[in-house]
Amino acid sequence: MSKQTQDGWQQFHLDEIVKKVEGNDPRCHEFLHVRSMSMAFYRLPKGAKVMQSPHLEDEIYLVVESKATLMVNGKEQEASKGAILFVAANTPHTFFDIKEDLTVLASFGS
Repeated sequence: MSKQTQDGWQQFHLDEIVKKVEGNDPRCHEFLHVRSMSMAFYRLPKGAKVMQSPHLEDEIYLVVESKATLMVNGKEQEASKGAILFVAANTPHTFFDIKEDLTVLASFGS
């Protein structure tokens, strides 16, 4: 899936990562985890109920497919294809009202 060189970089392929989250159940695949950050691909099927806890790291979500709502600190934010959403560390948030299968790229950093 990834190609790591001795030069301190890695390469990932989106089509391979997407295969890791296929199916009818909520799935998450963390494909990068280094000291300063991590990245994961999430797939939440239509109608899924996802209860998230606040994370200790700042997060950025890139919505790759679908349309849903992200509740952040009790306020609703549209999360549709192409949206880039920032959620600060320790902020309550969750995706809900998932109208179509939702796929997001998540980046966590300190």
